[in-house]
Amino acid sequence: MVEIRFHGRGGQGAVTSAELLAHAAIAEGKFAIALPSFGPERRGAPVVAFARIDDRPVRIRSGIYNPDVVVVLDPRLRETVDVTQGLKEGGILVINSPEEPDGFAGIKVAWVNATQIAREEIGLPITNTTMLGALLKALAVVELESLLEPFRHRFGKVAEKNMAALRRAYQETRVKG
Repeated sequence: MVEIRFHGRGGQGAVTSAELLAHAAIAEGKFAIALPSFGPERRGAPVVAFARIDDRPVRIRSGIYNPDVVVVLDPRLRETVDVTQGLKEGGILVINSPEEPDGFAGIKVAWVNATQIAREEIGLPITNTTMLGALLKALAVVELESLLEPFRHRFGKVAEKNMAALRRAYQETRVKG
């Protein structure tokens, strides 16, 4: 089972990312679940979402405390949240950052300037679909093209822009470790 924890702020799409990823995994014949975790439900407040993907039915319906992967949509969260808390040994941090982030010795890190890509491809600094591209570069949990139908269902006429952002982020993500 692959367990992924998403860190973001309300309005950035962390919950949507987890849901889209789960739908793509299910479309590939895998089992998946996505769960949100809200503190104060307001735009800009820290939000955590979880996704589990496996080849067998997923029966665990709780938060993820020891993830295989952590995805950080807003790098400023590092100032207030230990985003790598509980990350498994050999785990992966995927972070929205214009440059290689420091302070993560001994952790495999993938980074991409998701905010810039989202602004240029979608027209908004909402990084959720862009960060899914970075996640898939770091760990191929689903095929990129498996996200097309969930994107169409969720985003309608702007699905293609989101797919362009995802593909570009996949290409531009750098991985170290």
